[in-house]
Amino acid sequence: MKMKLTKINKIEASKLNNNLENPRIIRSEKFKKLVQSIKNFPEMLKIRPIVVNKDLVVLGGNMRLRACIEAGIKEVYIQEVNLSKEKEKEFIIKDNSSFGEWDWDILANEWNVEELKDWGVNIPKWEDTNFDSDIEDTGDYDYPDDENLDTSHVKMVQLFLNTKTEPKFKQYELKLREKYKTENLTDTVFHCIEKEFKNL
Repeated sequence: MKMKLTKINKIEASKLNNNLENPRIIRSEKFKKLVQSIKNFPEMLKIRPIVVNKDLVVLGGNMRLRACIEAGIKEVYIQEVNLSKEKEKEFIIKDNSSFGEWDWDILANEWNVEELKDWGVNIPKWEDTNFDSDIEDTGDYDYPDDENLDTSHVKMVQLFLNTKTEPKFKQYELKLREKYKTENLTDTVFHCIEKEFKNL
């Protein structure tokens, strides 16, 4: 099926239907920033219209729609597309996927850090972190699967790896996983640190 695009139209926000199967969520603090960003730069809504299907179900822009309503905007710009159900699902994921990565050197030197934070960029603490550029958030996180573990006390430790160190880290970790018979990154790292600590 060939995709058909309609021209960009303006419609009452209340007529649009949220996609109940949308896999993206937004935390309260980031949502507040998104609302403020829309208030500060409403012209962007026309540049990036909300993508909907013929039933006015949102395929791309669920969070923007919520933020628009929160900001008191009554009408929003939409782009209607005609896709098969399979292509709609594919679009939803690809529209929310990030294949690129930030060049942290350029961001640090050419942009205002506070503005970047307000615009939704997750900024590492540069002053506390010694790393090269080309940091990428792979999204590959291991969570404990122990049924007896109280996950309310689980903390996440984030590693910053660049394009040179990340492949080596994965290679080393897999080898250590074999050696220590661990099943995930978390257990492997903890085992190594614990072993080194005992050897001090």
